[in-house]
Amino acid sequence: MTIDDKTIDKLAKLSSLEISEDKKEKLKSELEDIVSFVENLNEVDVSNVDATFTTIASGQPLREDEVNSDDEITKRIMDNAPKVEENHFVVPQIIE
Repeated sequence: MTIDDKTIDKLAKLSSLEISEDKKEKLKSELEDIVSFVENLNEVDVSNVDATFTTIASGQPLREDEVNSDDEITKRIMDNAPKVEENHFVVPQIIE
């Protein structure tokens, strides 16, 4: 897969990042290396490998899912968001 300027521009829009022109070439090269590495994984024979694997003998330890409605934590999180309305994050539309 070839990474071109159009792909970089689309990724920048989707991630809400500003990528300067002087960094685009380096980013294209790095992304092509990553995609090439991932494409190499298609050549690995995994037909004899179980679908799941864990190094923990008894499986993944779980914890109780406890609700914590601390208004101070919520306020601190929302204060770091670029845009908030009625205690919800507002994000740009990415699907046209």
